[in-house]
Amino acid sequence: MNKHFFKFIVFFILLSFGLVLPHPVSAQREEETLEAKIIEVLEEDESYQKLKLLITKGSLKDKEIIVESGDISFVNIPKYEAGDRVIVAYGKDFEGNDSFYITDFVRRQPLFMLFAFFIIVTALVAGWRGLTSLVGMAISFLVIFVFILPQISKGADPVAIAIIGSVFIIPASFYLSHGLNKKTTIAVIGTLIALIITGLLAVLFVDLAKLTGFASEEAGFLESAKPGTINTKGMLLAGIIIGVLGVLDDITVSQSAIVFQLKDANSKIKPEEAFKRAMSVGRDHISSMVNTLILVYTGAALPLLILFIDSPHPFVEVINYEIIADEVVRTLVGSIGLILAVPITTFIAALSLEKRQK
Repeated sequence: MNKHFFKFIVFFILLSFGLVLPHPVSAQREEETLEAKIIEVLEEDESYQKLKLLITKGSLKDKEIIVESGDISFVNIPKYEAGDRVIVAYGKDFEGNDSFYITDFVRRQPLFMLFAFFIIVTALVAGWRGLTSLVGMAISFLVIFVFILPQISKGADPVAIAIIGSVFIIPASFYLSHGLNKKTTIAVIGTLIALIITGLLAVLFVDLAKLTGFASEEAGFLESAKPGTINTKGMLLAGIIIGVLGVLDDITVSQSAIVFQLKDANSKIKPEEAFKRAMSVGRDHISSMVNTLILVYTGAALPLLILFIDSPHPFVEVINYEIIADEVVRTLVGSIGLILAVPITTFIAALSLEKRQK
């Protein structure tokens, strides 16, 4: 790998973690977040630890402090060891004395290592096209964190914002990942049509199911922080649209590529025959994709499903709960959109062959 490759990696890391993530706003706060390294475990028993820490980041940098962990009743209090890097909340108690307590581990280093490994594996396996797809991914995050999330946070319609954001994400990610060509253009068109259908279905069934968007704890926290500002129902719809967007890339590009490969293999193939043969492959793609989606959503909702598995209530009652209905609507609407993307994209690609022959 040459110097241009390493420059690209540096550029991509700066883009992803510098531009994409929102910058902190400087303001005076009663409580400060510090980072520290555990120097020594002074005392320890089954649920309690007394720790000596060295502050590594914050207004008290290079100062040593003593912190007690487990002195209050709390669920799943971790055990700390010398060398662990932790986040410490620093404030004042009612008497004006310094107050410290550990809130979490510092996890940046393994995350950066994993991210760098991800870039290297992508570059080695997929080559230059893989690297350009990473740039497309960075642009997608940029649109989400710089446009979509701030606009929703200000009270804009989440569905409209998600659709506008998708209009920017789809061409950028598709063309950077798959090249500027007719195959990709057809995939972009097919994706936009499937996305519109998915959005309409989401609106229809979220309304029919009387879903409010308040099934998750996060929605409740948002309403408490910004009462009446954010449309939680719209945010549920926006989540469905954005969630299905990434998977549509795989389906639409694959179907478009199959049609063009058939044309390259047999220049005299008719559009009807190309559509039929591509759909034969597309049906297998649909079968595997639907199964994948179900397993992905099940894995994400596994703790929730475990809570309900021993429920004394019958299945027809459990599925009626909004927290379950949310996932059902999300999974089925997304799956329908993905399934319809196959014939839509295949038809457009086959139609383009007919125009080429003329």
